[in-house]
Formats: sequence, C-alpha cells, structure tokens
Amino acid sequence: MHIEETQLRDFILDSGLVSRADISAAVKKATANGDSIGKILVNEGKLSEDDLRRMQAYVLGIPFVDLKDEKLDFEILSLIPEPIARNHNIVAFKKDKDVLEVAMLDTADLTAIDFVKKKVGLKILPRLTDNSSMKAALLQYQKSLKADFGDLIVKDAATLKSVPEGDESEVSEKDLKKLADDVPVVRIVDTLLKHAILQNASDIHIEPTETELIVRYRIDGMLHDAMVLPKNTAASITARIKVLSNLKLDEKRLPQDGRFKIDANGEKVSFRVSTLPTYYGEKTVMRLLRENVSGFTLEFLGFHGDGLERIHKALQSTTGMILTTGPTGSGKTTTLYTILDLLNTPDVNISTIEDPIEYQMKRINQSQVRPEIGFTFTSGLRSLVRQDPDIIMVGEIRDNETASLAINASLTGHVVLSTLHTNSAAGAIPRLIDMKVEPFLIVSTINVIIGQRLVRKLTDQKEKYLLTKAEVETLGKSVNLDKVLKVLKDEKIVGKADTWEKIPFYRPKKGIKDEEGYAGRLGIHEIFHMSSAIKEIIMKGGTSDDIAKQADSEGMLTMLEDGIYKAVKGISTIEEILRVVSE
Repeated sequence: MHIEETQLRDFILDSGLVSRADISAAVKKATANGDSIGKILVNEGKLSEDDLRRMQAYVLGIPFVDLKDEKLDFEILSLIPEPIARNHNIVAFKKDKDVLEVAMLDTADLTAIDFVKKKVGLKILPRLTDNSSMKAALLQYQKSLKADFGDLIVKDAATLKSVPEGDESEVSEKDLKKLADDVPVVRIVDTLLKHAILQNASDIHIEPTETELIVRYRIDGMLHDAMVLPKNTAASITARIKVLSNLKLDEKRLPQDGRFKIDANGEKVSFRVSTLPTYYGEKTVMRLLRENVSGFTLEFLGFHGDGLERIHKALQSTTGMILTTGPTGSGKTTTLYTILDLLNTPDVNISTIEDPIEYQMKRINQSQVRPEIGFTFTSGLRSLVRQDPDIIMVGEIRDNETASLAINASLTGHVVLSTLHTNSAAGAIPRLIDMKVEPFLIVSTINVIIGQRLVRKLTDQKEKYLLTKAEVETLGKSVNLDKVLKVLKDEKIVGKADTWEKIPFYRPKKGIKDEEGYAGRLGIHEIFHMSSAIKEIIMKGGTSDDIAKQADSEGMLTMLEDGIYKAVKGISTIEEILRVVSE
C-alpha cells in the first residue's frame, strides 16, 4: 500500500502541525536523498511518529485504532505469539466468527499478516495504531506473563538446594558451579533477565536482606520492586550470574566486575555486572546496554533552538573539545554517540577509548579499557594519538593525566569528545582547573560544554491545567520565566501575546498511577559555548557562578529553564523537572 508523497505532503500541510517552511525543506531533502517527507520530518523532531501514522491511515483509508485504555481479551491477544507480536508490532484485538482484526504500526508488513493468517486460519483485517497503543497492548502480554513468571520462580525457588547459613565461605568452587548449573536457577536467572528487557529496565539490583532476596529494576530512572525471593536462592542466583560473567565463584570477600551478552528476541543486550560484599551476602547490580540502539538525532534527544545551533557550529570546527557533563546515567554517552554519528563520514578517521563500549558503531574504531592489564584511558589515549585520528572520543576524563592528554590532543589538530562528572556545564571549568589544566589551555581548546539530566516523559494519559498567579510567582523565584517565555515565542510554541497565566502545563490524568503517567525519558540541557567574555572570566580566575552568570546573560537556557520549556510542550511535568534538577 503505497502513499503518494504529494498526497502526504498536502495532508501534513493541511493539518497545521508543521510549518510550510519546514515542509519545503523536507521536500528538498527527500528529493536529494530519495527519502520520504514523513520520515525526514520525524527524524528532525518536527512531527511525531504517531501523528505521521494517523495521517498515513487517513490517506490510505485504513481505520485507525486506539488501544491505550483497552483491556484486551488474553485469549484473542495470545492468538499471535508474543515474540511475533513484539518483533513485527502486530497484535490481535478483536475476533468475529472467521475474521480477526489486528493492530499494526506498519500495515505494509505483508509477511507478518501472511504468517498470522496461516497460524490462525482466519481472514485478517489490518488496522493502523500508534506507538503508545502498541506499547500498552504488548504490556498486556507482559502482565499475563508476570503472573506466570511469578509462579514459575516461586516453584523453582522451592526446589533449589540451599547453602547452610554461615558456611558460604566454606563451599568449594566445584559445588558452587553445580549450584549455578542447576536447571531451576538457570530458569530463574533467565526469567529475571528477560523480564528486565521486556520492561525496558536500565539496571537490575539483586539485594540480600536478613530474611529474603529482593530484586529491583530501575525503569525510567526510578527503582521499582520486581519480586521477592526466598533467602535460600541468594547463593545459587549469585553463582549463576558469576558463571555468566566469568567471575570467581569462590571469591565473596572482594567486589568483582564482569560482563556478558545475551540475544533476546533478536535484540542483543550486554549486561555489565558488579558484585559487592554486604552484611547479609553479596549484592549484585547489572547495567543493561542495548547494542542496537542507534540512529538518534540531536532533535530526538531534546536539543532545540540556540543550543542546537551552538552544537552544530562546534561540529564544523576541525579542532577543540566538546564535553558532556552530568551525573551517572544522565545520557552523556548517548549524546556523544549521536554527535559521533553526525561526524562519521568516509573522509575522517574516528577512534574511541571507552569503558564500556555501550553502542557498537560502523566505521568507528572502538577500544575497551582493560585496567587489569594496564590498558587505561591514559595509555589508550597516548596510543590513539599515534593512530592518525581526526576525531577522538574518550569515554570519561577521570584524572589529571587523561585531562592533560585530551587537552593536548585537541591542541594538535584533533576534535576531542569526552564526558565529565559535574553538576552543571559551567562547573566543568573549575573541575578541569582542579585537574591541573592551565586556564589558558581551557579557553583555547573548549568549544562547547553540554550539561544534561534525563526526565521522565508523559504518556498520552495527560491533562492540561493552568498555573495560578501565586504559582507563577513561586516558579519565577527559581526560573527566569521571561527568558523561557521569549524562547517559547521565538520558536512559535506559544502565541506572541500569551502570558504565563494563559499558557497550559500538563500532568498525568487524575486516577492513574504515577508509573502509568510516564514512559521513557528525554534530556533537558544547558549548552555553554566559549565566548570572549567567558574566556576573560576564566583567565581572571572566576568561579563557576561567575561563568554561569555570564552564560545566562548571553542567552544560555539552564537545565531548569529548558525543563520548563519542555513542560510547556507537554513532554514532562514541572514536578518531574524540579525533582530531577534538585537531586
């Protein structure tokens, strides 16, 4: 079912969701690259995927179905096996005699339709749906599976051989290996990993207490209890994870780090494993890294306006540094990979030194730090400079020597990308000075510093509300509302005559649980560029407050201000922005 590009273009124009200028630019790109107008507008963040799908449904004359609030009959839902549903984004939602209605994200996926037709022996009627509906429908598989998983785990946990309390240190490696290979423990660990991937968790915490073993998942930055297991499962589960990640089974007194990789429904997922001895036994934390996550754009990550322009300007430079700052898990590496993707052309040599390699990228030479054999960021960076690179990415600047080498590399004709752990973009300057980097080197090498955090995104289950005058005044004490309003008007998000009392904000609909009101995360940023005035402040030994004040006067949106901008757009809530920025 082919959609005529002119038909789609006219419909997008009529919808009023995208400006005429943006559509004209997309048409030029589409003609040059042989791409679809819709795809280009989505990649540039001008149009959401769901809005595009609704338009495609209308143009094709295919009914559009919204399944977000629908409780699907599990008997009908399970007519399509979950792996097929997940891989092809197709779910069965309605059955009538010899007809089955299926919701899809791509009704042109004839292979999936044909497979389902052969499997169920019914006439298939495809319907278009959106991402949120598909996610909600797939979650219903999960909720039914969760009950099955719970039963399975409880049943398996009851059959596990237990280690007598207090004797764990005396259990031989051979016995622990036997425990780890026991069928019930293999099933339990596989189930915990599969469930974490299904729920899009970023971390799994396995924590022994005095009487039980608690498993928690970090989803969208928040920890949630996943399940509680009997205490006797702790030794076997830890041993199984150690076997997978090639750690010493009989070493329980020292922390250990390892990693392993699994293939779940065609998706490669790496697990970074850390064990730590605690009073009640070893605590295990696993970080999930999805290897095939790529193809992001800066707009998709939440960059916009002047900040985006500053980054693009910095990308045109053939020397200098681009730094991302923020706490652990704030999306710094994803931002760097997206920038690398933009710089990754056949005429440049890009090399990276990382710990760990989070995403694998084509045509980029990626090296993994191995401190145990002396291959550190410092030694790796020294070698990289001898590999004739144009662009270097250093996973993190952790010490004086790495900082000095990175600065020198950017002085000698390389573009250097890296991350720093600081609370703000301006805070990176004193941090580098603290690492014994001379101020005159900082001002001559740094092009742009990006400060960022991740905030939870609202789902479609949201409602508008207006702030009272008192609430606007309270918010104005921590945010420069005049500056945010100017940006909103410049980017045509609100009307020229709008005031804060007339601008709606969003919150999850009343009556739904907090976790149901949010899904996924997006960055809030501050993008600081090295202006002449800021160079002068650094050379005079100014504090991070002096630098931030000057950057503010030059129009830089702080993370909090960028958060309020995104709250007005309905991406997140004021409460979520304040929670994340004040953490």
